[in-house]
Amino acid sequence: MRQLGTGIGWRPEIADAVERMPGIDWVEVVAENVCPGHLPDSLRRLRERGVTVVPHGVSLGLGGADRPDPGRLTALAERAEALGSPLVTEHIAFVRAGGPMTASPRLEAGHLLPVPRTRDALDVLCANIRAAQDALPVPLAVENIAALISWPGEEMTEGQFLYDLADRTGVRLLVDVANLHTNHVNRGEDPAEALAEIPLEVIAYVHVAGGFARDGVWHDSHAHPVPQPVLDVLTDLASRVRPPGVLLERDEDFPEPAELERELGTIRAAVERGAGAPVPPEPVERAGHARPAAGGAAAEDPGPGTEEVAPAVPEATRQRLALTQTALLSALVAGTPAPEGFDRVRLGVQSRALAAKRAGVVARTAPELPGILGDAYRPAFLAYAQTHPMTAGYRHDALGFAAHLLGEGLVDDAEARHELRVWWRDRSGPRPRSRRPAVRLARATRRVLLRR
Repeated sequence: MRQLGTGIGWRPEIADAVERMPGIDWVEVVAENVCPGHLPDSLRRLRERGVTVVPHGVSLGLGGADRPDPGRLTALAERAEALGSPLVTEHIAFVRAGGPMTASPRLEAGHLLPVPRTRDALDVLCANIRAAQDALPVPLAVENIAALISWPGEEMTEGQFLYDLADRTGVRLLVDVANLHTNHVNRGEDPAEALAEIPLEVIAYVHVAGGFARDGVWHDSHAHPVPQPVLDVLTDLASRVRPPGVLLERDEDFPEPAELERELGTIRAAVERGAGAPVPPEPVERAGHARPAAGGAAAEDPGPGTEEVAPAVPEATRQRLALTQTALLSALVAGTPAPEGFDRVRLGVQSRALAAKRAGVVARTAPELPGILGDAYRPAFLAYAQTHPMTAGYRHDALGFAAHLLGEGLVDDAEARHELRVWWRDRSGPRPRSRRPAVRLARATRRVLLRR
């Protein structure tokens, strides 16, 4: 397994600071946020210095009922090649549901949602990961995610689910210790038990991130300092295996560079504490399973002509998973009744969290909208989200929101209404009508400041 060292999530807001930080061996970039033909100058300079860059995908939805989209796989492969990456990573999650398999509208979550730990879901996930592995030019690692909700009727623990996944596919694991802590708070799952069951020898690297408690649950925000309980899980992991790489994730509310450097130092110290701790006993092998081999292989290569061919997943299995995932996502984003067996209070917390994240991402994707609407933007968007689930990407969502406000006459200020109409016309046609979007953004921002 390649040794990566200590890294940080590269984001445009901290690009200059990352370049200047001492002791950064590698960075991770959100795959969907870079264009292979137009890499940011900062990433190019980092690569020229020998810093490894790993693309981290968020939109494949490998845990969904559908087969992986070939276009998304091609895009991820192109980014791996453009960045000269030794591997790519994605998530054990579903991000969309509905469509032809369920004869219902396609819905987008705008977030990573947990896969039920059932045999059906595992079969589909394994098949989807194999398809992704075949399409990618470098090894794939998949990440355990944080969850606010639990599926009823689960058949495996998280550790067992990850063990079987690695055993059956040879996929590597990206272990997020912050997500293990989140699931401890929200779902009562012991991180130590998960680490005892996970095949640690196939870990590609480790994520560390911060969060906060609200509404009785832990939110994995990537916008707060790393808390001590997360560092404790990292130390426990490092006492069991030396992680090939450890990376600090921060997506917003970025502190000063010195604070990020202190957090990186704290993370290194947590790993060193684990490395000096007594080694826990070897995990007991489960009956009928050999532990996956280091390097991501489930077993020794049997040689040419003797490869096992995994059976295809029956369409009925995919359809059962599709129906359950669609029912859950519809309850979360479209206001349909909660599926049987789910905690309705927790579903409400998750639904509000999804709407809040959607509002924030739309604001970053189309900063002109909060510039035009000012303080009215957020309440107006949250009201819109209650009756208009996302069916495509965030740019489409921003256009739909603006069209809704204009069509329903919900913008009282005449100047703001004019600016919004011009913005919508500029972006809804086949090509921009105006060549001065920056000027309009500056004008809208100035107007909001004058209101205050």
